[in-house]
Amino acid sequence: MSKSVIHTDKAPQAIGTYSQAVKSGTTVYLSGQIPLVPETMEVISEDFEEQAHQVFKNIQAVCEAAGGTVNDLAKVNIFLIDLSKFAMVNEIMSQYFAQPYPARAAVQISALPKAVQIEIDGIMELPE
Repeated sequence: MSKSVIHTDKAPQAIGTYSQAVKSGTTVYLSGQIPLVPETMEVISEDFEEQAHQVFKNIQAVCEAAGGTVNDLAKVNIFLIDLSKFAMVNEIMSQYFAQPYPARAAVQISALPKAVQIEIDGIMELPE
């Protein structure tokens, strides 16, 4: 099965040796998104809530570029530098997703690129 690269200018450009997403069959693997504003490639702000919203907007843009929506995500992984922000992530996520929600993991880690507070990646299954 061949794979194809997904790219959109509506999400931050890859900063390194990876693609925004890769499609293989009807499955799309999304690389981690951090709260960079696509037009400036700068972190949106120091505020956690603004960072989380930007990450979900970036994920949304990559999903759409692949031909789907966030509701086609089967699995997401959320990386936080402060797990006490978990309830806020749930509230913000509910603004972008409809039920049934994807499977999910949320883990606290010591650091993220550009000293941001949140990163999200995922796996999307496109409708056949």
